[in-house]
Amino acid sequence: MGMGIEMKNKMAKRAAKEIKNHMVVNLGIGIPSLVPNHLDSDKNVFFHAENGIVGMGRAPSLGNEDENLCNAGGFPVSLVEGGSYCDSSIAFAIIRRGIIDVTILGALQVSEQGDLANWIIPGKKVPGMGGATELATKSKKVIVLMTHCDKKGRSKLVKECDLPLTAKRCVDLIITEQAVFSFRGENLWLTEVFTPFTIEEVQKNTMASFNIDENIILNKE
Repeated sequence: MGMGIEMKNKMAKRAAKEIKNHMVVNLGIGIPSLVPNHLDSDKNVFFHAENGIVGMGRAPSLGNEDENLCNAGGFPVSLVEGGSYCDSSIAFAIIRRGIIDVTILGALQVSEQGDLANWIIPGKKVPGMGGATELATKSKKVIVLMTHCDKKGRSKLVKECDLPLTAKRCVDLIITEQAVFSFRGENLWLTEVFTPFTIEEVQKNTMASFNIDENIILNKE
């Protein structure tokens, strides 16, 4: 059973809180693409896309899409005032230079060491990993938005990734439909739990070892 749009938006809204004024932010496909819809309107933020956009805005309303304006996943977007276009080589140069303040990516697995696997399941055909490795290793902060478990009910937060890695020890923050985890040094911490889940349920559903913040937040939004 897939995750409902309400829960996806809840996760995107939480991720949007990590974005500060004047940041340059890259968004992966899937749930991360919902983040601009939850950003405070008074924030001056430039969303970057590997296909050559700096300054993506909210998703356009139905019927107001521009067929020539899309994000890296091919979905319609808008352009904020002052936004610009470039070719992919420049878009990737921005990433590799370390100019991206925050990247928000999906994931297949994250290990308790912060290793990221998000580009292929063995036996599946994909065109390639895109800019995931560059984004994961060069961005100043890496946030992962993912379902807590896979379609078979297995934890995607694991002790060691058994899928091909995108990058090692790169993840800073993980947001699932159940909880928020943060890496502090070499340790993984549970910092928030989303209603209706409990700390005990999160512990049961997580293969990775983690510490529990003494000031843990029970998020009811």
